[in-house]
Amino acid sequence: MTQASHPDKKGEALKQQRFRMLEDIAREMSEGDIVFPTAFDIVTRVRDALRNPEVTVKQIVALIQTEPLICARLIHQANAAALGATPVTDVTSAVKRLGINAVRNAALAIAMSQLVRAKELVGFRQLSYGLWVHSLHTAAAAEIIVRELAPHLKAEEAMFAGLVHDLGAFYMLYRAAQYEELRERPDTVRHLIVQWHESIGESLLYALQLPEGVIEAVRDHDHPREPLMEPPRKLPQVVYAANVLAGGSMEWVDDAAERVLGECYTVLAPRIETRLGELKQDYAG
Repeated sequence: MTQASHPDKKGEALKQQRFRMLEDIAREMSEGDIVFPTAFDIVTRVRDALRNPEVTVKQIVALIQTEPLICARLIHQANAAALGATPVTDVTSAVKRLGINAVRNAALAIAMSQLVRAKELVGFRQLSYGLWVHSLHTAAAAEIIVRELAPHLKAEEAMFAGLVHDLGAFYMLYRAAQYEELRERPDTVRHLIVQWHESIGESLLYALQLPEGVIEAVRDHDHPREPLMEPPRKLPQVVYAANVLAGGSMEWVDDAAERVLGECYTVLAPRIETRLGELKQDYAG
C-alpha cells in the first residue's frame, strides 16, 4: 500500500476542509441543474436499458425507481410541467404526467450526465454501492410499512422518500471526490457525512424542488424530532423506521444498531426482504 500524500486532517484543518466543501456545495446548488453520480454500476444499467428500443414502459418505470437522483429529477420535472396541479410524489404518476417518451429522453440525459462525472468516484465505488443498496432497502421497507401499518398514507410516496432519504450522502461523496486529500482519506469523508448529510440532503431536496411532504419526511431520518408511533401516523415516522430496518445508518454511524423498533415493525422484516429482492430483480432486468 502506498503512503497517502496528504496527512489526516484534524481540528481546525478539518473544519477548514469542511467549510470549503460546504461553500462549493452552496455555490453549485445556487446555480441549479444539479447532477451527480450515485452508484456507477446502477447508472450504467439504467443508461443501457434506456438505449434499448425494445424495453417496455413497465421495465423503464421499475428501473427508474431504483435510481435516486433520476427518480427525484423526473418527479420535479413532472411537477414543473403542471404548475398548480396536485404535486406528484412517485415515478408512476410522473410518467403519466410527462409521457413515456419525455421520461425516457430525460432519464437518459440525466444518466449520461451522471456517467460523465462518475470517474471521480472510483475510489468510493464500494461505499457508493453499499449506500445504494441501503437506499433501496429503505425504499422497500417504507413501502411495506405503509401497506401493512399505515394505509392512510401513500405507499409509492413512502417508497420514493425512502429511496432519496440519503441523497445528501451520495452528493457529499461526489463533492468529496473533487478533493485529492479527501479521496485518500475515506475516514475523514465518513466523518463529514455523519455530521452533515442530513442538513445537506435537506438543502439538496429543496434545490431539486421536491414536494414539501417528501422533504419533511427525509429531513430527520436519523434523528427524528417526534417520538416513533406504533403504528406510524406520519411519513417522517415511516422513513425513520424504514431506515432503521434497512440497517440504520450503520455505514456512517456506529450506534445505529442500538436503535430498537417495536415488534409491529420488526415482524415485517421477511416481507421487506422479499420486496427488496423484487426491486433488485427490476434493476437486474
